[in-house]
Formats: sequence, C-alpha cells, structure tokens
Amino acid sequence: MKAMILAAGRGERMKPLTDNLPKPLLKASGKPLLQYHIEGLVRAGVTEIIINHARLGQMIEEQIGDGSAWDVPIRYSAEGDTALETGGGIRLALPLLGSQPFVVVNADVYTNYDFSVLPDQPVDKAHLVMVQNPQHNLQGDFALNAGRLSDEGDARLTYSGIAVFRPALFDGSEPGAFPLAPLLRQAMAERKVSGEFFQGEWLDIGTPERLQALNQFLQK
Repeated sequence: MKAMILAAGRGERMKPLTDNLPKPLLKASGKPLLQYHIEGLVRAGVTEIIINHARLGQMIEEQIGDGSAWDVPIRYSAEGDTALETGGGIRLALPLLGSQPFVVVNADVYTNYDFSVLPDQPVDKAHLVMVQNPQHNLQGDFALNAGRLSDEGDARLTYSGIAVFRPALFDGSEPGAFPLAPLLRQAMAERKVSGEFFQGEWLDIGTPERLQALNQFLQK
C-alpha cells in the first residue's frame, strides 16, 4: 500500500520558524516532524511514500532523500512556490499513487496512531481517523455514528489528518488548487465515508506554542 504525506503547507502560523525552513522539517525532540510519519508508515508496511511540497520544498528532498535511510522508496510531488491546497495537491499526485487505495497523513500532526490498522481496501471512497476536539477546534469537523461519517450531527469530532482514500474520491475534480473538505462532504452525502475514533496521542502542530508543547511531552 502506498502513502502520501502532505507537506506543502506554507506554515504561516509557525512564523518566524518557517521563514527559512519548511514546517515539516521543524524538529520535535531532535527529529523532524516528517520523520516521525515516515518511521510510522514503514513500521506499518507501507511500500512507497509520496511527499508533496511547495515553497522551500527542495530542502525537504535534500534532507529526506530517496528513502533509502528507511528502506522505503520516497518520491516527490512538487507544486512550485504556491501550494495547491489539500485536494489539489493529492489530485496532482494521483499518477504517483496509482489506482489502489492509499494512506494520507498531514505532515504537521504528531501521533502514535498505528497505521497498520487502517483498512487497505475500504468499502467506501474514504476512511477517516477522527480524534477528540482540541481547544482550537471545539466545534469539530464531522459527526461519527456507527462507523459512518456525516457533515450533520451534534457529536462532532475533529479530522486527525489521517485517512485512506480511493482515487475515485477525486473523480470529476479539475487540476489546480482546491480544498479537500468539499469532496469529503459530497462523499458523505452519498454515505460513502467511514470513520473511526482514535483516543491515543495526537497533536496538531500548528503554532510555535504547540511545537513547544510537543517537545515537552516527548522529553518526559
């Protein structure tokens, strides 16, 4: 199974740390955020990793390389200086990802989620891992009920940035920059999105303060 790590975000909220460094290369306990995901995906048996990047992306390629350090092939989907947003970025990488379902994980989250439990052949167009709502997203994103995700409902959880997608999720989309959420909401309206609730370690590393909190957590 292939996996894609989304690493093209500009990291505006991380300034000034990201003025001269891509956010996925910021370190937590001495290790780049990106490396935690590579190691987790390799442990889960992923056969190939695709990493997208935009501004300063060449630094990612230079530091991470071809994956030989982790015994996994790593290829890159370059978006230029301007990122294509999550939906557009994944769509651009589809030729590298192939025709089978693939794992997607946001580079700027930290988690001890076991990627090996993800379904390699989800019944639906997408399978999302949901987590408890953090302080910065108390309203949540989607409602999970009996393993199905919906855009409607009171008991909303937060999308963790970890998922399995079928390429069919992007059928009908056009090249260019576009968000992922509208595609997911359309698939949910068709009852073609499953989900699970993960209660382990998870942190969205969106600000310098959260990066500092992660460093403190890892050094305990």
